[in-house]
Amino acid sequence: MTLDAITLSVIQAALQQTCDEMDLAFSRSAFSPIIAEANDRSDGIYSAEDGSLIAQGSGGLPVFVGVMQYSTRTLIEMIADARCLPPEPGDVYIVNDPYLGGTHLMDVRFAMPVWRNGAIFCWLSNTGHWPDIGGAVPGGFSASATAVEQEGLRLPPVKLFKKGRLDPEIFAIISSNIRIADQRIGDIKAQAAALHVGEERLFAILDRYGDGTVVAAIAELRSRAAEQMRARISGIADGIYRGTAHVDSDGVVDEPLLIDLAIEKQGDTLTFDFSGSSPPCIGPMNSVLATTHSSVYLAMRHIFPDVPISAGAFEPLAIRRPEGTFLDAHYPRPVSGCAAEVSQRIAEAVFAAMVKALPDQVTAAPAGSSGNFGLGGFDPERSRNYVLYQLSGGGYGGNARTDGLSNGCSTIGISKSPPVEIMEQNYPILYNHYALREGSGGAGERRGGFGLDYEIELLRGEARASFVMDHGRYGPQGVLGGRDGAVNSVVVHRDGGEHVPPHLSKEQDIPLKAGDRVRVGTPGGGGYGDPRRRDPALVRRDVALGYYTTAQAAELFGVAAEEPGMADATKPPASP
Repeated sequence: MTLDAITLSVIQAALQQTCDEMDLAFSRSAFSPIIAEANDRSDGIYSAEDGSLIAQGSGGLPVFVGVMQYSTRTLIEMIADARCLPPEPGDVYIVNDPYLGGTHLMDVRFAMPVWRNGAIFCWLSNTGHWPDIGGAVPGGFSASATAVEQEGLRLPPVKLFKKGRLDPEIFAIISSNIRIADQRIGDIKAQAAALHVGEERLFAILDRYGDGTVVAAIAELRSRAAEQMRARISGIADGIYRGTAHVDSDGVVDEPLLIDLAIEKQGDTLTFDFSGSSPPCIGPMNSVLATTHSSVYLAMRHIFPDVPISAGAFEPLAIRRPEGTFLDAHYPRPVSGCAAEVSQRIAEAVFAAMVKALPDQVTAAPAGSSGNFGLGGFDPERSRNYVLYQLSGGGYGGNARTDGLSNGCSTIGISKSPPVEIMEQNYPILYNHYALREGSGGAGERRGGFGLDYEIELLRGEARASFVMDHGRYGPQGVLGGRDGAVNSVVVHRDGGEHVPPHLSKEQDIPLKAGDRVRVGTPGGGGYGDPRRRDPALVRRDVALGYYTTAQAAELFGVAAEEPGMADATKPPASP
């Protein structure tokens, strides 16, 4: 079938809009602030034959692009092999098993077949970050787990909804194994409702253009995405480009983990080889294969953002299975840090390698940490238990054209920090401080963006705090002469003293009582280019705005900046 360009573009936009509406329905209906406010979720459309990605919402987390494709494909294979009950109209599967195409256990995936004329036309799938999934610590981010069972409830693909009705037995099993279970029903219904919104919108597209036309458009869009990615890759000189990144520690053994990447460019294909990386670790910083693949995809998405999202865009990217490394986790290796932290180190290694090939397109390293902070306790004023999950932004790396973004979202997502007011309304806490982390951006001709500096005080009751963060040992990498961004910082103020986690960015079960405080400083982005080449007017403006002190300006940039408060200090400088 021959499609005209206008019809193809309209169908492409309609599929994208369908996913965007699913995202919106999910967030607006969810109970948990991590979904309703932070948008830690994603929705997409997947092939009935092999689970390959057709479209994903523009506001969904990029790390879920490859993960849900992998997960949907695994579900289709399990149904074909009779390892999973076959689908019927109205069925919705639930799964969070990381080894079956997942991330960590808190990222719970739903999958629903869309039936058309008695056959499955496609699958709709979404992922939502549940604030708790059981396990050793509230929130699921166990910093020192040594087996996946310690991290929470692990679900293989099972039908949570059967012919449109919630299965009370499956729901009872879930509720009996997680904290604050009474609040999960709202998120479950929101997640299922988003799929039904997608089904309704998809039927409207099929009814308008015809099934055959839409099928042809999907195939053409996949083919064109592959062509566009190959065209971008063809502009890179053939050769091998190397990059590395480090994880602070695995949370158990206080030694860094190495990600050692070699990217071979040949013709219109890139081959990614992680075989030189550290072996599997004892603690929860292992990455399952689906997350490792998705991390590469999202990194390339950052580099070539104009290539449409579909399975075709991944075809020119060959990833050698990193067997024998911590980037190919198998049961029972713990994985709570894989999606939120290790994935971002993988992307950082890709950036470090590709900046050598495309210095005008690739940035210095971003903050690369989701800042996972879990707090669980009992609120005596409201007579109820709670689990708070705080994620936070950091600085992005500088690039050839601009300084890095300050307090941007994590590399893997478009999620945002929940508003302070919402968090204070829902939990017995007070934010004493919430501001940019001055001085954290790596110096460079284009400096890195600044991280976040915040402090939370527990107002009443007792609680337990847990952290799974990263970049506490090494700051985000500067490139082409730029300086590294500031490292992550965690300080717990309790009993009149200060406690710094031995692993710097990872610890669990820290007891807190009313009046205790937790202070977090997230990393700044790496700098791009020699700091001494930075426009002095830009340095003086940064000093006037309080981003750097005069002493830092002199040391890092070689610029004698005026004291803040001068009458014209904040006037924008001329364009360089």
